Amino acid sequence: MRKSNRYYTGVRNARTTICCSALALTLTCTATIRAQTPPSPLPPPSLRAVWTIPIEAPLRVPPAFSEDRGYFPFGDGRIEARDLATGAVLWSVDAQVVSQPAVGDGLLFFVERDAIGARRQHDGALVWRLPFAEPLAAPLVWDNGWLVAVSAGRVLAFRASDGHLIWRRDIASAPSAKPALAADRVYVAAGDSRIVALQVETGALVWERRLRGVLSEMLALDDRLYVGSDDNFFYCLGTKDGEVDWRWRTGADVVGLPIVDDRAVYFVSKDNVLRGLDRRSGNQIWKRALPLRPSGGPVKVRETIVVSGVAPTLRAFLAKDGTPAGDVATEGELAAAPHAFEGATEPVLAVVTRTLTGGAALTLVTRASDPPPTPATPTASAPPAAAAR
Repeated sequence: MRKSNRYYTGVRNARTTICCSALALTLTCTATIRAQTPPSPLPPPSLRAVWTIPIEAPLRVPPAFSEDRGYFPFGDGRIEARDLATGAVLWSVDAQVVSQPAVGDGLLFFVERDAIGARRQHDGALVWRLPFAEPLAAPLVWDNGWLVAVSAGRVLAFRASDGHLIWRRDIASAPSAKPALAADRVYVAAGDSRIVALQVETGALVWERRLRGVLSEMLALDDRLYVGSDDNFFYCLGTKDGEVDWRWRTGADVVGLPIVDDRAVYFVSKDNVLRGLDRRSGNQIWKRALPLRPSGGPVKVRETIVVSGVAPTLRAFLAKDGTPAGDVATEGELAAAPHAFEGATEPVLAVVTRTLTGGAALTLVTRASDPPPTPATPTASAPPAAAAR
């Protein structure tokens, strides 16, 4: 009996040990599983309009932007500079601007009916102004000290610091979009479906490549050129010789200027789709159907891509996978592409729209979690007392 008792006692002890071991193993596995289980994803950031300031004067042409400043050409013959973070008027000058200005090197470049000139961004003071009566077929473009203008069939390059004309080159066709500059090249999308590459210092022809359809705005980098067309293709060309590296078929015309980051190139088309393609291989990373008809190219605000359309609403998507990241309503149709800049703590978006009353409105958009910047007192657009002339 004693032996039997010892036997059963041993069995009970063994069972107890096994149960304790199993419990410990279960707890260990549970902890491991919990440790390996990724946390629930945070909801994507949403957008909000922080404030809107009315601008009573009608815009003559689209405004230009430089970091946290906007330059507004009005129909009454003025250019007005505003602080985009607050909406405050910084200066106002007389100028009959007939085309969207360009900015660079601390200067604001403009075209009037009979002249081309430059003013200081800081205070609007005139730096240079030269007679120029050749009608432009596209807005001015500045890059790395060069100011490029395109007329009906000619490209002109000016030294931006003093307006000296360095060279002109006939291209035999009006452009379908404004030119693009990168490295030592000027690229022009001609109306006959050619892309013409010129040497920026001399205007010498480097290469030209004929594609198909009417070409949209080009994004030029040092090694690649991205451009869409109304032939329902998006193209990537090598800048060395203009050879087509790859192309991607869309369901409708490509719209506006594409954008890139380290991984992808993003663009929209009139089949109401936003796409992200690998910028080197052209393979599609993701695509997202849009609830609006896009009216221009997308804008990137850090990890977020913002798309504008015919409807007065901005839609945001995460760049990594196209996940919707909120939307915000605006007042009226866009007067220019939204402009992203760094605010005091977070990037913000300045949106200029045309109102039904004939004026315009400036809206500041940020993420819903960001503290709202303080706007200037919403007043009608008017030149300050000490306007630069």
